[in-house]
Amino acid sequence: MSAIDKIKAKAKANRKHIVLPEGTEPRTVQASAKIEAEGIATVTLLGNPDEVKKVAAQTNTDLSKVEIIDPMTSDKTETYSNLLFELRKAKGMTEEEAKKITTTNPLFFGALMVKTGDADGMVAGAINSTGNVLRAALQVIKTAPGIKTVSGSFIMELPDSKWGQDGVLVFGDCAVVPDPTAEQLADIAIASAETGRLLCDIDPKVAMLSFSTKGSAKHDNVTKVQEATKLAHEMKPDLQLDGELQADAALVESVGQLKSPGSTVAGKANVLIFPYLQAGNIGYKLVQRFANASATGPIIQGLAKPVSDLSRGCNVDDIVSVVAITAVKAQA
Repeated sequence: MSAIDKIKAKAKANRKHIVLPEGTEPRTVQASAKIEAEGIATVTLLGNPDEVKKVAAQTNTDLSKVEIIDPMTSDKTETYSNLLFELRKAKGMTEEEAKKITTTNPLFFGALMVKTGDADGMVAGAINSTGNVLRAALQVIKTAPGIKTVSGSFIMELPDSKWGQDGVLVFGDCAVVPDPTAEQLADIAIASAETGRLLCDIDPKVAMLSFSTKGSAKHDNVTKVQEATKLAHEMKPDLQLDGELQADAALVESVGQLKSPGSTVAGKANVLIFPYLQAGNIGYKLVQRFANASATGPIIQGLAKPVSDLSRGCNVDDIVSVVAITAVKAQA
């Protein structure tokens, strides 16, 4: 069973309620019916019901089991508008602006559903940028306690089971933070370890990657990773985490034990933390193409409640998979 199949099985075992704000987007409409049919989650689509049903008819999709909510007419709109005003008035938002956003921006309506517990998670991004999805999430749901950084990881599943834990690794950050500080890297490491544990049953062994291993090179970039390693240890002293490590020291046991003898992570890493977004994004795509790995993500991590971003090039099955991931995160 693949990693994503295991995640879907977890989602089915304890169904959660996921809101999809892009309710008139054809792939999203088709995915919502498939999610309900497979028992992965309970789904709510946001949008004008007539417009949503028109798309359903055009795509030959049965929405009889899918809830549709129109933010313009919902009986929750006033409550959500008041909440948004309270959340954002210190930033200058007026009551009129809060009402307009709540009724016209489904991303914010969906985030408010999650904030109030009327939904367990949100998935969007088929027609919205990552920035727009995260803006709604950060302004409404905010970050998890003790975490200040929102980041994005990928679950990498390789045909060769010798890597990671039975061929499964988590790569972070590959999607959100271009140039993380040491503090942000520490947050990313802790969040990525939790992603692996929660979604893939990984016993996290986290490698803080660099072009240096244990001081073999001197540079400000190396110092940042060293500082991040120290901070992560202070934040999560029980987490198996080592750094700074070169990629071969993190993944190849003979190299790892030579360069970091006695380490419980070196040569056995299953969570790889890249020092920059450029490295992380390039790294996951190289592994995906050269090693024929499946790459599931980006998985948004660090928020107080689960919100997931889609690629605008996603297909129906991608949306189904991301909803399953979001549902399992909501179970926690």
